[in-house]
Amino acid sequence: MSVVVYSTKDCVECRFVKQMLEHKGIDFEVRDIMENKTYREEVESYGMLGVPVTVYNGEAVKGMNPELEKLVEKIEAD
Repeated sequence: MSVVVYSTKDCVECRFVKQMLEHKGIDFEVRDIMENKTYREEVESYGMLGVPVTVYNGEAVKGMNPELEKLVEKIEAD
């Protein structure tokens, strides 16, 4: 399963999430919601309205918080 990070170019929190994933050696795809309407719709389909949204195996987490840490643990375990 792949990891997707929905973000925008000027989003500071998005940058932190991407840096954290890189630091942990986790590969991910970046989807800029300002560049692609489909990506915005995908974020909305998870019930989210803002970014960053990190998705793995159908589970979406918004922001950089303890929920994201738990998601990263699942990614590292797989």
